[in-house]
Amino acid sequence: MAIQPIRLFGDPVLRRAATPVTDFDKELRTLVADLTETMLEAPGAGLAAPQIGVGLRVFTWHVDGEVGHLVNPELELSEETQDGSEGCLSIPGLVIDCRRALSVVATGFDQHGEPVRVVGSDTLARAVQHETDHLDGVLFLDRLDPAARKTAMREIRESDWFGAEQPRVKVSPHATRGLGF
Repeated sequence: MAIQPIRLFGDPVLRRAATPVTDFDKELRTLVADLTETMLEAPGAGLAAPQIGVGLRVFTWHVDGEVGHLVNPELELSEETQDGSEGCLSIPGLVIDCRRALSVVATGFDQHGEPVRVVGSDTLARAVQHETDHLDGVLFLDRLDPAARKTAMREIRESDWFGAEQPRVKVSPHATRGLGF
């Protein structure tokens, strides 16, 4: 287990759709452990594999004292929506209101390949949707209305971290399986 550098807004890996996990092996368990440790250290409510430069469909969450992970998630969203504050570890310091489904039923697998079903509302629903978006190359900025997006982009451009050199991962501890990540 190791804390990994979190990729920041502007890194191309954040805009690529992640590949489904096919091998539920030791490397996947190491990835889940690294995601969890990195998320808790940050601290954050969730972290997706692309945020540490790994193009696989895996994320972790930490909401209301519960820590979990989901591999290859599929979501069923409620029609009822919620507006609420949202931030992202890949966009430090930015918190802005974003509309999401109020509740979610997420199905997928755990790190051992066992089926998992996560049912949540409010903050957990927001975290699951946010992290699944990361797996599809979507940032929460993409969900904002034009005026809010303009405000968010101005805050990003004015931030201390924006434009700084991105962390370079010379050798990933996780197999990329020739995916070019």
